[in-house]
Amino acid sequence: MPEDIEDIKAVARRSLEESFANGDVEGFLATVHPDCVNHEAPEGADQGPDGMVRTMLWLKGAFSDRRYEIHQVVGEGDTVVVHCTFHGRHTGDFMGIAPTNRPFAFRQVHIVRFKDGKGIEHWAVRDDLGLLRQLGAA
Repeated sequence: MPEDIEDIKAVARRSLEESFANGDVEGFLATVHPDCVNHEAPEGADQGPDGMVRTMLWLKGAFSDRRYEIHQVVGEGDTVVVHCTFHGRHTGDFMGIAPTNRPFAFRQVHIVRFKDGKGIEHWAVRDDLGLLRQLGAA
């Protein structure tokens, strides 16, 4: 059954703007297919929904004032691309970097393939170096 493109675009937005930004595990899991594969998981890490939740909670512990500014959502077939900026403040340990209380904003692109109205595959391109520079680590 083909995905309704407007519905899955809304799910993609909600997963970032509401669930991921707020550390809402239940809300996030409602947008993710149980068989989801996160192709961005580090080598050896859980690529499924549990690993994605761990990442979400890790970011919640490192950054406060989290929000996603959505610039563009494009969809075709069963796939949605979200171009956004992730904003926050560095208030907890992040990859061995002590809290700096610095605000940051860095660009991301998320590509999500959907099945049955939920994300089943995820890829991302992030400006991680830009984030580290804003935190004074690079």
